[in-house]
Amino acid sequence: MKILAVDTSATAASVAVAEVNKLIGEFSINTALTHSQTLIPMVDELLKNTGSSVNDIDAVAVNSGPGSFTGVRIGVAAVKGIAFPKNLPCVSVSTLESMAYNMLGNDCVVCSVMDARCSQVYNALFRVSGNSVTRMTDDRALSLTDLKLELQNIREKVVLVGDGAVLCSEFLDSELENVMLAPFNNRIQTASSVAYAAFEKIKNGETLTSDELMPVYLRLPQAQRELNKKLGVKQ
Repeated sequence: MKILAVDTSATAASVAVAEVNKLIGEFSINTALTHSQTLIPMVDELLKNTGSSVNDIDAVAVNSGPGSFTGVRIGVAAVKGIAFPKNLPCVSVSTLESMAYNMLGNDCVVCSVMDARCSQVYNALFRVSGNSVTRMTDDRALSLTDLKLELQNIREKVVLVGDGAVLCSEFLDSELENVMLAPFNNRIQTASSVAYAAFEKIKNGETLTSDELMPVYLRLPQAQRELNKKLGVKQ
């Protein structure tokens, strides 16, 4: 089985083509250009450079959230567009879960952290043991203070990943000796990790049609939150 995987959930964008236990190719870019400008050209070039075409793809996968509202929408829309004409199965991957796959080969608790602004982070915890990833918590938006209280109860090695990892590390200020930053090259989300997570979901029958695939947000967009505040609507 060959998967085309996409990530546009934060500043960087990446696409990958992978088979089980084999990364065939991956392109990544981290520039000021918007994902709407870079994503489809990256997909086209990756397929061309790996000697592949959409006809060779068996499934498409995407980090469907949490993350940048605009970025997530672009990635999901692109995958829906690729999947629809050929009725390819789609795999919706949690951005936080995909980052846990960056730490395959280790034995640790992975704390995936994305900066959600407004004094909050998007977070989930995962236990990685060799090539196995087990979810410990749901994806959630919570304060750094609440996350710190939770991490204080974990005695295993905890590795911080995500664009909020440095923020979290600075907040903890070395108070928890078992908590450490992931190496920079393993810290942010990548399309290859989306693919690794997707293979597990496909194995468990967790696929969607292109119509069913939707962005997954843990909070309302900022504009909607501001409007609700003016209207007196409970957040």
